[in-house]
Amino acid sequence: MRPQYKIVLVYVLVGAGWIFFSDKLVASLFTDPRDLTVVQDIKGWLFILVTAILLFFLVKRALENAAHQQQKLIDSYDQTIRGWVQVLDLRHKETKDHTYRVAAMTVALASKMGVTDAMSLKRIERSAILHDIGKIGIPDAVLIKPGQLDEDEMRLMRTHPQIARDLLANIDFLRNCMDIPYGHHERWDGQGYPLGLAGEEIPFAARIFSIVDVWDALIHPRVYKQAWPEDKVRDYIRDESGIRFDPAAVAVFFAHSDVIKTAAASLSQTVSPNGNI
Repeated sequence: MRPQYKIVLVYVLVGAGWIFFSDKLVASLFTDPRDLTVVQDIKGWLFILVTAILLFFLVKRALENAAHQQQKLIDSYDQTIRGWVQVLDLRHKETKDHTYRVAAMTVALASKMGVTDAMSLKRIERSAILHDIGKIGIPDAVLIKPGQLDEDEMRLMRTHPQIARDLLANIDFLRNCMDIPYGHHERWDGQGYPLGLAGEEIPFAARIFSIVDVWDALIHPRVYKQAWPEDKVRDYIRDESGIRFDPAAVAVFFAHSDVIKTAAASLSQTVSPNGNI
């Protein structure tokens, strides 16, 4: 039975029982009409008080149950997201740890840039985890090619933000997590893709993520390159401030780099071999 029906049913039963038994009790104890009037007034106020308390606890319980069911649904969505990441891991194994590292670092950077709302931070985290989900649609010959991509292969690789958008646009729960998957290859100078957005036209989450993404990609080895020394990565990101990256976000990133890197290290320690947290 739905919660609203249960609440109405309990209210009706309690109300009917109250009227039936209280009327009999009053009739057996009082016979004077003046006493009956006073007692009926008192009984009416008591009925309001008792039923108000009853309704409070019934509605509170119904809301708690609804919140619990909603959380279970959200948890199932998060499990689905992580399942998608695992599917991508099977094809592109070097992205797994990268995915969770950059998600943690992006949340840390967002918080240092003034985002304090838990729901907003969770949305940024989901968006970061999904940042490369569009690569599911990229052929293995391109996705895991050991070496630099040629022009045609690069053109194909650059379709992964659009693939991500097409995928996420059809899922109501994830539609508001599209900023990073669709926009993390935009550049501050407008020379990025897929839309060529510039400056603050680029969604906030995508702007801060792009710094973290490049940092992590450069400082770790890939099949097509060796890991860069940290000093070289720092110099690169500073040189690209105002060109590729949002200068304000770069400044905050370096001001709090130790905290941001610690967030990634802490999360990596909680990631199991199958990619679950």
